[in-house]
Amino acid sequence: MSAPDQNQPVELKLTAQINLYYDVIAPPSRPAPLLIALHGYGASKWHAMREAKMIAPEGFALASLQGLHQHLREPKEKGGPLRFGFGWLTNYRPEESAAIHHRALIEMIEALTLEGLIDSKQIFLLGFSQSCALNYRFAFTHSNILRGVIGICGGLPGDWETSELYQPTRAAVFHLAGARDEYYPPARVDHYAEQLRQRANEVEFKSYDAGHEISPAMRDDIREWLASKSGV
Repeated sequence: MSAPDQNQPVELKLTAQINLYYDVIAPPSRPAPLLIALHGYGASKWHAMREAKMIAPEGFALASLQGLHQHLREPKEKGGPLRFGFGWLTNYRPEESAAIHHRALIEMIEALTLEGLIDSKQIFLLGFSQSCALNYRFAFTHSNILRGVIGICGGLPGDWETSELYQPTRAAVFHLAGARDEYYPPARVDHYAEQLRQRANEVEFKSYDAGHEISPAMRDDIREWLASKSGV
């Protein structure tokens, strides 16, 4: 056996702690159904909470978690201050980011349950764009936590057909797609309903005259879907 090349670097790792932030709007009566809204790439928990407030039926508790990867964004106007945005993962060791996403959701749900704010049997998880596939990973890995999962203009996990982690879930699934979505066009998402039904009994898929966005018609349909699944 040849000796290791002393000129080649050896990759090691450190374990560091980071803070993840989330916003909560308490319900008028408790415990209540919970809608957790997650933003897309480059946005923040503020954007997700804005959507949750427009979407959720009356009587829901609301929560929005912020992505763990921060980055700079260009100013809105020339000479203005740099902005910031957040993402959930990159293609560098994505499994580590997915694990943090899972742990954050579980800890947040446990904390809100212990406070008596939410009904642990009525938890709904919504994701737009990048957070969509991550939420599906969560829903089908932790298959007994959610009552429903909503994916908007996003994808399925890349290892959907091969991973042994994903299990059948009791959660209902509602996937919404934009017919003019440049990132997830119809040719890419047409088989999603069939694929999701491999592991979920309640699957609804609907396409809208929309681009890569959350349209008013989508909000109306999600609100109606949440009301029907939660019984509020």
